[in-house]
Amino acid sequence: MNKVIIIAEAGVNHNGDMDIAKQLIDVAADAGVDYVKFQTFKASKLVTKSATRADYQNTNTANNDSQYEMLKKLELSKKNHLDLITYCKAKSVKFLSTGFDLDSLTFLSEIGITLSKIPSGEITNLPYLEKVASLYSDFILSTGMANIEEVKDAYKVLIDNGVKPSSITILHCNTEYPTPMADVNLKAMLHIEKELGTAIGYSDHTLGIEVPIAAVALGAKVIEKHFTLDRNLPGPDHRASLEPNELKEMVKAIRNIEVAISGSGIKEPSPSEMKNKATGRKSIVAIANISSGELLNENNISIKRPGTGISPMKWHNVIGSKAIRNFKEDELIEI
Repeated sequence: MNKVIIIAEAGVNHNGDMDIAKQLIDVAADAGVDYVKFQTFKASKLVTKSATRADYQNTNTANNDSQYEMLKKLELSKKNHLDLITYCKAKSVKFLSTGFDLDSLTFLSEIGITLSKIPSGEITNLPYLEKVASLYSDFILSTGMANIEEVKDAYKVLIDNGVKPSSITILHCNTEYPTPMADVNLKAMLHIEKELGTAIGYSDHTLGIEVPIAAVALGAKVIEKHFTLDRNLPGPDHRASLEPNELKEMVKAIRNIEVAISGSGIKEPSPSEMKNKATGRKSIVAIANISSGELLNENNISIKRPGTGISPMKWHNVIGSKAIRNFKEDELIEI
């Protein structure tokens, strides 16, 4: 059975506080995820100082900071990264971070990160995609805000720069925080699989845990989901994130679903249910005392549990035949 990779997206929900960042790692490790993911960037290389904030950032953040000012407070230093990697190792959960600029991509590669999580916003960034292809060995590509042609273009850039198709997983995603259920379009994940033949997954920004669970049932190999210590904390992403107990429930449900869909796919009884066959099915039985040689008919036989006698599927073979011996009421018929 191939295990679904679950990425708990801490993102910038640490609010620039390393104590909170470590608490997020504690929560992720306790939930049993595979990776806890942060974000690596320099605000000065990511956004212009005059860039406006997204609507969801305005809604979820009370102050009037520009996007640059907001992000500047959320940067993690090199030492922060190394401390978080060490802490993740101590908690037996893998560290991952998304680089949002070329220098950040290089930095993450230099500190030993081999898996690149390409964010939706960079799917049309040609120099970024070329840089990613040159530095990493495995790739997870989010596709929020993209149409299928843009997804194909980004995929082609990776392939043209020496990336093996087998090392790419493409995530369906909607970049609205939170995503309305009507906009999820979850079957688009299958469209990506059909068009590109890659492994697929889902990066979720809906409220709750239902959609990522459904994505696993549809064949997602990777699930990414934002989480927080408390949705009421200040910051752009908290309100579209799971709280600790919800993250744990999501992981539990995904692990159950991946087991449930791992069978042979052939419709046949499972070992666990075979013991119930005799008690759950029915047989042809006498409903009155029957004398040997008497004709069996609907007045003296019927169908009842248990299923250890003649199958009701042979009803028409039994009706009209003669009793081979005396039968008491509720006794299984023999022919």
